[in-house]
Amino acid sequence: MPELSDAETSSAMAEDSRSALQAWRAVIGWANIILQVVIQFLRFSPSSWAQLLSFVGLRHHPHALLSSSASFMPLPADIPAEVLIAAPSSVPSSGPSEELEKLTIVLDLDETLVCAYEASSLPEVVRSQAIEAGLKYFELHCKTIDKEAEGGESVNHIVVFVRPGLEEFLEQISTFADLVLFTAGLEGYASPLVDVIDANNRFSLRLYRPATVTTEYRQHVKDLSCLSKDLCRVIIVDNNPFSFLLQPLNGIPCFPFSAAQPHDEQLLKVVLPLLKLLSLEKDVRPALHRKFCMPEWFEKHGISFL
Repeated sequence: MPELSDAETSSAMAEDSRSALQAWRAVIGWANIILQVVIQFLRFSPSSWAQLLSFVGLRHHPHALLSSSASFMPLPADIPAEVLIAAPSSVPSSGPSEELEKLTIVLDLDETLVCAYEASSLPEVVRSQAIEAGLKYFELHCKTIDKEAEGGESVNHIVVFVRPGLEEFLEQISTFADLVLFTAGLEGYASPLVDVIDANNRFSLRLYRPATVTTEYRQHVKDLSCLSKDLCRVIIVDNNPFSFLLQPLNGIPCFPFSAAQPHDEQLLKVVLPLLKLLSLEKDVRPALHRKFCMPEWFEKHGISFL
């Protein structure tokens, strides 16, 4: 075999060096990509994880609401925040011989008791999977939610999915509370819907969008003072905490409900036990403050109550 000349040897060595350098550059490039993925992984917010886990069916166990070490992340998808929950009071603030008046429980509608979709925009796969999983639903025609069409009212065909356990939930809480339906939806949309889910007329009062108020922070805020001057026994359950920003000590921010959650247990396993505990309190606000720290949460989002 003929020997390589010095020039050929040097050229071969240079070529090998270039190949090795390119290989190392490729390795470093991939390492950088992996590092960026890890960084994004670590920066993923807890609430985002909660939403992802909820979507794939691995959400937190509902009994976590009553645990002193659990994280409760009930806020809307566009609000990346956590609200920590303290253990429930073991001893009611009222004496055993003191007779308490019934609670007033104010319930939101959309994403708290039901979720509704325009039939034309609901993906068939979502609908079929929810129905196959046993989620109760019904269809109805109602007036347009936002505005009237020119020349007359616009009627929408909507599909409504009922949050699991709703009927039993309403039945049980109606034994120790007066129930109020308070929604930011318009009456033309919400009224026929509530007629279906409240066939037994457990709601003593229904309030719609015109009953909400506008503040410097948000529109469609639900001012509970329209119900009573004394709010010590008034509770609002709403998936959107900004709805009760005027009375942050009276609110329970629940997980939002969607058709992707056919096995949701929030009403019966989380909210109902908490409401039963609160029914023993002479004033529900200190207990709710300990559990949810809502004034502090609002302040972190630029809403001050000073």
